[in-house]
Amino acid sequence: MKKKRIKLSAIALILCVTISRPAFAETKSQLQKDAANNQAKLDQTQQEISDIAGDKAEAEAEMEAAQQQLVQLLAEVEILKSDIDHKEQEIDQAEIEYEAAKKEEERQYNTMCARIKYMYENGSNASTEYIDIFLHAESLTDAINKAAYASKLYEYDRVLLINYIDAKENVAERQRVLNEELSELEEVQTDLIASEEELNATIAQQRATVENFSAKLEAAKSEAQAYKAKIEEDNAKIAKIVAEEKLAAQRKAEEEAKKKKAAEEAAKKKAAEDAQAKKNTEASKAAAAQNTGDGAQNPEPESAQTAKDEGGGETTSDQQPAESEAKSDENKESESKGGGAQSEGAPVSGGTGSEIASYAQQFVGNPYVPGGTSLTDGCDCSGFTQAVYRHFGYSLPRRSDDQGCYGSEVSGMENAQPGDIFYYVGHVGIYIGNGYIVHASTPATGIKVTAATYRTISSIRRIV
Repeated sequence: MKKKRIKLSAIALILCVTISRPAFAETKSQLQKDAANNQAKLDQTQQEISDIAGDKAEAEAEMEAAQQQLVQLLAEVEILKSDIDHKEQEIDQAEIEYEAAKKEEERQYNTMCARIKYMYENGSNASTEYIDIFLHAESLTDAINKAAYASKLYEYDRVLLINYIDAKENVAERQRVLNEELSELEEVQTDLIASEEELNATIAQQRATVENFSAKLEAAKSEAQAYKAKIEEDNAKIAKIVAEEKLAAQRKAEEEAKKKKAAEEAAKKKAAEDAQAKKNTEASKAAAAQNTGDGAQNPEPESAQTAKDEGGGETTSDQQPAESEAKSDENKESESKGGGAQSEGAPVSGGTGSEIASYAQQFVGNPYVPGGTSLTDGCDCSGFTQAVYRHFGYSLPRRSDDQGCYGSEVSGMENAQPGDIFYYVGHVGIYIGNGYIVHASTPATGIKVTAATYRTISSIRRIV
């Protein structure tokens, strides 16, 4: 964390050094140009901050979604592990039962009389045995009794042996089915483990992306702060220059006012002096005229006053044109969205649950193909259910976990009906009634019928 802070501080320092700052930007125009340039870069940086924050939020949302999927997946893995443990216990119990049945068969075989051993091991038949009984009988009654006893003993031993053999074969068949089911569970477990690894990798990648966005966001904020500081510095200098210019202009105006006043006073003084000089001149002329003794006095011409008609001053109108705000009405056009929910199509033959279950059983024995959706050429579990329902005009999601959330929920197996979808962890099948499902099991077994409780049922969904 300390190295990261040092790295980010270094980035901020470099950004501060590279911020536009013209050399000797002392004039107001240069400072204004510098401030405008840095403001443009600040706006760009703030847009980058917004974009980075959006990308970070998106990455965080994706990481959170992946984490939620991982939690759900881990819960499913635990269910699957429990099913596998239970299935292994059943297999172990079946092995014990098989060994016991095998020993019972051997015990019964070993306790048989020499007659039964001879018949089954050496190919003898019952007729020779009966001849031997008659030859060694003491009387006819004794022979009949011995023959009847031998017949009953033979039949009893034969039935017991057949029963023991059947019991052993039944246990062996149960072992085979359990091993197939265990194989299916192990395949699902492999897929879940792969999904878990993929989700962990996605989460790690998203976490690294979020951390990268955090570093970029911090660096961009440092850059924006540096631009703000530079703009504030330039604005302070500009304000100082403007204040100095205002003060200088004020002083200049005061000096010009003083000069103007002095000039006006000088002009007034000069006008008064001129008027006095003229008056003095006229008085001198009048006195001189009187001294010449000329009797005819020329009347002094009266200066006619000419009245100037001042035709009024210019009238200035104080009215200011009112600003008219033109408001345009926006016509909102509603787009007609056609369609609505698309029809899922008419059912082929009514599409009842029983008909769906009956149709699905027609494909028992067909192959299992990973990713397949063909009922004849091969399909996987969800491809099987999807293809069966598609035949009746119903659209199902492709993935098994999505099908496990589709339709309406059925509460408990006792309420299940033929045609319902049984969802297990990573697997689906179609219920056919009487506690059985038909499903695409594994590549080894293909499409088959299995007891619905062979695994933990996660949910039951009704489509029809």
